[in-house]
Amino acid sequence: MLKIAVIGGDGTGPEVVSEAVKVLRRVGELEKIPMQFNEFDICGERYLKTGITITDDEIDKLRNYSSILLGAIGHPSVPAGILEKSLLLRLRFEFDQYINLRPVKLLPGVETPLKDKKPEDIDFVVVRENTEDLYTGTGGFFKKGTPDEVATQTAIYTRKGCERCIRWAFNYTRKRNNPKGKHLTLVGKTNVLTYGHDLLLRTFNEVAAEFPDVKTDYNNVDACCMWMVKNPEYYDVIVTTNMFGDIITDLAGIIQGGMGVAAGGNINPEPNGCSMYEPMGGSAPKYTGQNIINPIAAINAAAMLLEQEGFQNAAKRINKSIAFVTGNKMKSQAAGKMGYKTNEIGNLVCENL
Repeated sequence: MLKIAVIGGDGTGPEVVSEAVKVLRRVGELEKIPMQFNEFDICGERYLKTGITITDDEIDKLRNYSSILLGAIGHPSVPAGILEKSLLLRLRFEFDQYINLRPVKLLPGVETPLKDKKPEDIDFVVVRENTEDLYTGTGGFFKKGTPDEVATQTAIYTRKGCERCIRWAFNYTRKRNNPKGKHLTLVGKTNVLTYGHDLLLRTFNEVAAEFPDVKTDYNNVDACCMWMVKNPEYYDVIVTTNMFGDIITDLAGIIQGGMGVAAGGNINPEPNGCSMYEPMGGSAPKYTGQNIINPIAAINAAAMLLEQEGFQNAAKRINKSIAFVTGNKMKSQAAGKMGYKTNEIGNLVCENL
């Protein structure tokens, strides 16, 4: 039994996650995969009413699930940082989801701002370390609120954290088995971040010796941003730090056609680990309840969930159906311009599984 915790979240989150669940149920029937879905009321609206983001009891209950399907977290009336730190970051740290996986693939029929680039040109993956770097919250204030105020924010890198992410990226590159050649690029900033990124690079080179079939190279993060726009076809798999991964995956999301199609996974690859999958587009509160938001990213997240759970055929079914729908049915990926309602897009994906 595949047990999936469902967190609809805020804004249009419940609408898109509903379509993802619809597709999961249908592909489960076709592939004979027993599934159980349980919903959790965790969102900004509840925080406004109760002052609670997530309880220890809810954390303990979520530990019983191998996968969480998240719609979106973000409420316009909740100050920035509250939900992100006490909910999203807490889940990543509590469940040690040390891999952030972001496939970057241009789908048929989806427009990219990069001139003359086609789906075969934009097809790579970013593996982002997800539990260290500046996101540990290490730092503080001295003389806060005075003219002499000092603020520190310290980036933390450990050998364990670097190695387990890099090793996972090498194995993923080998498994992905790109027909153009297995190629893993480390992205950092060794010319300036001379301690943490020295550790990162040394670890990368040591692990690389165990994977002679994988071509490796290194990019400074600023060069990566240029090459990602100029020659996205150069990349197969990128592995990088938490902060840089956060930044370059937004750039990657735009070149694959926007956040309406981009999905990501926060993964604990260990046995009995709990992982979380989500669309990257956010809660889009201005479209709430109108049935016009694009659910493709959430359905992509559902396919990622199945792939990581070991149901490769089911994931491929969903990916093929999505490509058919974007390439042959949808007029646009923009909310209200798709040519179909949100629930109708979900129905189309189900019909073409």
